Amino acid sequence: LEVHPDEFVDLFNTILINVTTFFRDPQAWEYIASEIIPQILASKQATTPVRVWSAGCASGEETYTIAILLAEALGIEEYTARVKVFGTDVDVDALNYARQANYNSKELQSVPPELVDKYFEQVNGRYLVQKELRRSVIFGRHDLVHDAPISKIDLLICRNAIMYFNTETQAKILARFHFALNNNGFPLLGKAEMLFSRNHSYTSVDFRERVS
Repeated sequence: LEVHPDEFVDLFNTILINVTTFFRDPQAWEYIASEIIPQILASKQATTPVRVWSAGCASGEETYTIAILLAEALGIEEYTARVKVFGTDVDVDALNYARQANYNSKELQSVPPELVDKYFEQVNGRYLVQKELRRSVIFGRHDLVHDAPISKIDLLICRNAIMYFNTETQAKILARFHFALNNNGFPLLGKAEMLFSRNHSYTSVDFRERVS
């Protein structure tokens, strides 16, 4: 790396763990769809924006999952008018893949067939996320430790990302998440992350699904 510093990015992207799928842990997404999204929408005026942050989004499957659920709840016209979904990661290659919004049939195995038909277009044997859905999704590089958080967030999704940091860094990231969220906003964690039970800034809504 000292001799070839340009190889650092390749090494960094190689050691990152980018495990993600559409509708991973279906029970969590069912809870988000049936309980959390209705609460978020009920707390807002009909024209007020809805802002979601998918932190550590990797190749974008979970980011598009929440976009689909919001489009289902609002209808595609209101979704495009009101919703912004921010997908962030430190892996530039994964972000580029997410921006293409182009997945193979294996990657879509966990998406209900009716949602595949509704939100994906089949192109050359692959599946492209519908343009109207993509329009409200913004991907960008973001370092959870060093970069300022996105603000005014209603739902923050960060699953199995902060568990790789030490305790001090985890606390720092949680504080940034707390700053990012609206007063009535919700964070969704991965099942391996239990920190919210020990953080007095958050109140657990459904600990089994790691929603606070």
